[in-house]
Amino acid sequence: MTDVVRLDAVSKVYGKGQGAVAALREVSASIAGGSFTAVMGPSGSGKSTFLHCAAGLDLPSSGSVRLGGTELANMSETQLTELRRERVGFVFQAFNLVSSLTVTENITLPLRLAGAKADPAWLAEIVRRVGLTGRTDRRPAQLSGGQQQRVAIARALVTRPEVLFGDEPTGALDTMTAGDVLKLLREVVDSLGQTVVMVTHDPVAASYADSVLFLADGRIVDAMSAPSAEKVAERMTRLGAWK
Repeated sequence: MTDVVRLDAVSKVYGKGQGAVAALREVSASIAGGSFTAVMGPSGSGKSTFLHCAAGLDLPSSGSVRLGGTELANMSETQLTELRRERVGFVFQAFNLVSSLTVTENITLPLRLAGAKADPAWLAEIVRRVGLTGRTDRRPAQLSGGQQQRVAIARALVTRPEVLFGDEPTGALDTMTAGDVLKLLREVVDSLGQTVVMVTHDPVAASYADSVLFLADGRIVDAMSAPSAEKVAERMTRLGAWK
């Protein structure tokens, strides 16, 4: 499998002089295509900064970030905006749906912003896969939290992105609903070959991934393949995440 995302010696520093804070320190990581990677670490470990740099939402202070064969460091803000819209999908803890739009209109919003039309067959396929058949004319207020997050996942998939980034995508959901959303993410990796990178604080959520990267103090300090919730929780305890 080829790398879809690659970070080489990425550092990110916020502020200047004595007030400078290093959120990432010389981080190198590669994400293989068609894989599901969870990113974990204590609060303030650099998880969100890692995601933002990998996704082109933020540029590193030094080092290299590549999406496919594209180096992000030299891109203008306009080029980065186009790259995020066309090649990257995002799912956040807040569903970020537009309340006045229907399910279908929310899902196809990235395409409309890009001046493109939805492929009807692909749209029907992802609506079916996320379990929203028969609900496409509803508005977000008429949906449960889990259904709203499914709309957000469908919206992230509609452009057929090279990678889908999730920032605590189950953080606002109850345990049972979170499990349904995680199964859906697992399914899009297994059946569609989608690449997923998910920041989470939840060992159970991480157990759905193929591998886990552990961050502490802005560095990757460990990685785990075939994670279980128990193994992840134990490793997090040794990181000092839950004292």
